[in-house]
Amino acid sequence: MATFSVSDKSLTFIFPTVTVSRFYNTDKMIYNPWFSKVSDLDLCVCNRLQSELMALMMGGDSGIFVFPEEDNIFYWKGTINGSKDTVFEGTQYRLLLSFPNDYPFKPPTVKFETFCFHPNVDVRGHICLDILQKWSSAYDVRTILLSIQSSITEPNTSSPLNPQAVQLWSNQEEYRKMVVKLYKARNA
Repeated sequence: MATFSVSDKSLTFIFPTVTVSRFYNTDKMIYNPWFSKVSDLDLCVCNRLQSELMALMMGGDSGIFVFPEEDNIFYWKGTINGSKDTVFEGTQYRLLLSFPNDYPFKPPTVKFETFCFHPNVDVRGHICLDILQKWSSAYDVRTILLSIQSSITEPNTSSPLNPQAVQLWSNQEEYRKMVVKLYKARNA
């Protein structure tokens, strides 16, 4: 367990590699001048993210995995596996999640790092997901990841970001061929 003191506040993390690098330069242990004071809200965000991370790790949800990127609790990398018996079976998609300072009152930014040929994902990895647009602080990272996993196999074709994927969606055999072709070409 690692403890870092900032001003008169103390931050404690269960994972020694997870720190709040927004506030602290952990290499030299020098206070970051961009932030003059750690607010109570920032501490609450850190605690909430740490709690959600622990719940995800202990939850055992099939096909999803997430962990903070390097040493920053505000940036996470995740993985979602394509579900069995779907056109996405055998695929694995990497995600980037970036949490704002006022999380959970504002949603995180979620982006596919792996190319995903999907009606609700554009070519740059941006995703159209209802819960991110109609955000509630009652949602958590697990809810987001499970919603993405669900939407991969059941896209919302009424609000597409990828018109070509929407056109092919009705022919699952052709769609599967395109998924495999593009997945192998761009993720090999």
